[in-house]
Amino acid sequence: MTGPRKGRFPSALDLYGPDGPPAGGPRWSRHVGRFGARVVWDTRVTGAHHVPAAGPVILAANHTGVVDGPLLLGVAPRPLHILVKDEMFHGFVGSVLHRAGQIPVDRTSGRAALGSALAVLRRGDAVGVFPEGGRGRGDASSGRAGVVWLALAAGAPVVPVAILGTRRTGESTSRLPGPRRRIEVEIGEPLVLERAPGTTGRQALVDANETVRAALAGLVTRASARTGIDLPDDVRHPG
Repeated sequence: MTGPRKGRFPSALDLYGPDGPPAGGPRWSRHVGRFGARVVWDTRVTGAHHVPAAGPVILAANHTGVVDGPLLLGVAPRPLHILVKDEMFHGFVGSVLHRAGQIPVDRTSGRAALGSALAVLRRGDAVGVFPEGGRGRGDASSGRAGVVWLALAAGAPVVPVAILGTRRTGESTSRLPGPRRRIEVEIGEPLVLERAPGTTGRQALVDANETVRAALAGLVTRASARTGIDLPDDVRHPG
């Protein structure tokens, strides 16, 4: 395995090679996420039964705050390899993420991360993705196509996940929520994406991406109405 290129953060290929991260990392690191979700914050989960118990699956969540990733890891009913921006893979945090089997993403070129995630899916494990590509309002008004490329390439269903309460209006996207803050996580029904007959590969990606984006946006809207927790109405220091 080669080391990271000088001046860059390590890629998924640098860290794990072509076979992707080992399955063991998410199994122990889930306990860290659960501690945060259940002890540090008051996290309530709805719809966990929608996640298939076996086989490849992608959990696609909205993204507003810095703890969305650890929370998703902690409340998901299966171990997850989550795609995380590569800037986080340095120092102590980077070492923890590496040992936890999480996948660094270079947001200027996500090829290595997608290859690593595809390896995870092809062995029948689960991947977590934030399709918006960074922290913001979390309304899923836009989405990157990496999630649907993975779904179509691996034949994996996509399960939308709404996370509410990790950031409030006026708070930085890097701020930790206060202790015992109420956080709601709602998991929606799986989406099975297929390329329609007669469509090009590019059009299939466009169509599937809009299907996932609309499903996630609708889930976030319904979850907000059900729980009474609003999305932040600003975008601060997106990351």
